[in-house]
Amino acid sequence: MLERLEQFHPIVQALLATLFTWGLTALGAGTVFFFKSINRRTLDAMLSFAAGVMIAASYWSLLAPAIEMASNQGQIAWIPAAVGFLLGGAFLRGVDVLLPHLHLGYPTEEAEGIHTSWRRSILLVLAITLHNIPEGLAVGIAFGALKYGLSEASFSGALALAIGIGIQNFPEGAAVAVPLRREGFSRLKSFWYGQMSGAVEPIAGVLGAWAVMSITPLLPYALAFAAGAMIFVVIEEVIPESQRAGHVDLATTSAMLGFTVMMILDVALG
Repeated sequence: MLERLEQFHPIVQALLATLFTWGLTALGAGTVFFFKSINRRTLDAMLSFAAGVMIAASYWSLLAPAIEMASNQGQIAWIPAAVGFLLGGAFLRGVDVLLPHLHLGYPTEEAEGIHTSWRRSILLVLAITLHNIPEGLAVGIAFGALKYGLSEASFSGALALAIGIGIQNFPEGAAVAVPLRREGFSRLKSFWYGQMSGAVEPIAGVLGAWAVMSITPLLPYALAFAAGAMIFVVIEEVIPESQRAGHVDLATTSAMLGFTVMMILDVALG
């Protein structure tokens, strides 16, 4: 089956991969049919595990290939990585400022972004959606890079990234759906909002693949851009959320476990 997938156009591969990651978001949201609440320690462990996966993916699947590609293209290797990384963070900062959203466990009056009268449920979904933009971009860029047949960009490496992102999307789906259920939403409505938080990934994935296939010199910058966007989300949102209830040691251990899992996936498959 994997051999057949390798024969598809990179944009199709990016679409299928991000549909997979969206599917795991939906699977996580599906836990709402079995549980009405999640223990805060469990939620913190899941969020920090996702943070570890994102940190590892940012380096092993994005920054390291970007540096190697730039070097092989005769560029000063660190420039595309540094510029792209900072631009990715700046982009997410801009989205963070503009997009109304509310982090888990925070009162509605602490919603960030442009002031709006939107309901708490929408703001919670948008917070997780913000996480998923760089994840979809990262997967799309990784598959789009396959067009050039570069040694630094492999199908197995892109697949490892998609699997890693998918794994950490499961707790994110649950982290949206179950709190909504606890706040009085029906199971079906909670599931719907939870899975919709991942709907942006196929869109971002296809756009990312198309962009890097259109302009070859941008590839190292694009890989680093996706890495910077993911690291911004991890530092600005995911890690603080996972430690807000005081479970610092648990969150740290879970993040290290997530990092290790993603590192193994990337090295073993990539």
